[in-house]
Amino acid sequence: MTALRTAAASAISIKYLAPRDAKVLGMIGAGHQSAFQVRAAVEQREFEKIIGWNLHPEYLVNLETVAREVGLPFEVIELDQLGEEADVIITITSSFDPILMDAQVIGGTHIACMGTDTVGKQEVESALVARATVFTDEVAQSISLGECQHAVASGSKAPDDIFQIGAVINGAHAGRTAQDEVTLFDGT
Repeated sequence: MTALRTAAASAISIKYLAPRDAKVLGMIGAGHQSAFQVRAAVEQREFEKIIGWNLHPEYLVNLETVAREVGLPFEVIELDQLGEEADVIITITSSFDPILMDAQVIGGTHIACMGTDTVGKQEVESALVARATVFTDEVAQSISLGECQHAVASGSKAPDDIFQIGAVINGAHAGRTAQDEVTLFDGT
């Protein structure tokens, strides 16, 4: 149930925040949850390929298998290339050190940070969180246990600059406002 709920949450963020013409899905993390993430994501946009990176490359076969199941080509790439090419990036790791850096993300991108929430977790660099327009399902958890905790603690992102995804869904917040904007969903 948790795997399905987590994948559904990132899919909702893609539906409402990803660039309309998104063609490349980037995956960081290749564990059990990544398969659920891919299957849910491909229902939201007409992706043409999936690219992926994992700390332990031998696990990328999991993503390749799912990509084949959903009928998309898969390519193993380095993080710089992933950040440059992907229109949507899903991070699904248990990292305590940033994996995706601000300088690696080029152009209008949507990032869904879906990894395990706990004190100290960090999948993306705080500067990337600071640059992005950030949405979450639960602000209090996002800033205490989620991806935003480091950016808020350093003062580079104010809690008032983190928006509920529900506000986008019900029309109270515009969501993505520019093609070149970086949006980030911190799934909690």
